Amino acid sequence: MKILLESQYFPPIASFVLMAHSTEIWIEAHEHFEKQTYRNRCEILGANGIQRLTVPVRFANSGRPIQSMSIDHRQKWLNNHWRAIQSAYGKAPFYDYYADYIQRELFKPCSTVFELNNRLLTLCLKMLNLPVKINFTEKYELKVSEDIFDFRSTIHPKKGHEGLTWFRPESYYQVFGNNFVPNLSVLDLLFCMGPDALMVLKRSGVFSEN
Repeated sequence: MKILLESQYFPPIASFVLMAHSTEIWIEAHEHFEKQTYRNRCEILGANGIQRLTVPVRFANSGRPIQSMSIDHRQKWLNNHWRAIQSAYGKAPFYDYYADYIQRELFKPCSTVFELNNRLLTLCLKMLNLPVKINFTEKYELKVSEDIFDFRSTIHPKKGHEGLTWFRPESYYQVFGNNFVPNLSVLDLLFCMGPDALMVLKRSGVFSEN
């Protein structure tokens, strides 16, 4: 199937479940930025529970197009994010395998959150060995083509994953906690499961392959 998603920062596992069952991904490139979403936020699991990492942006309340939403580099968010990732996953089974690649891509000079998200998505798909085609919309359309499934803003940090009827998160080993925490950033799955991450994604979707 073909899916349409918004741009996301180190996207949650539910988004990659969709990608793992798709032939093409369309990224919405012409929407207005929406704050307090996965567009500039991800969630990881640390010693004290879920930790939210947010990429600071300038003029977040101005309703600017996502492609022109500038990252606020006046804040030391990069170092803070990387320290949090190191603390959460430094002892994960596959941290040493992926960390250098992720750090290198994360710290490359970047002016907009849209550009950053696209680069990180490409890297994550490569690490997952998921050869799905990425496209970008040419204009904003409220109703999309019938052959594309529209999942824009469906996966939202304030909505939770329980309402996603197609998402049945399969549990896997996590570094912290006694109870499994579903739908964290794909970073959690990669660092904890390594080459088996794609298998977890495949098993976490209830729709059939198209």
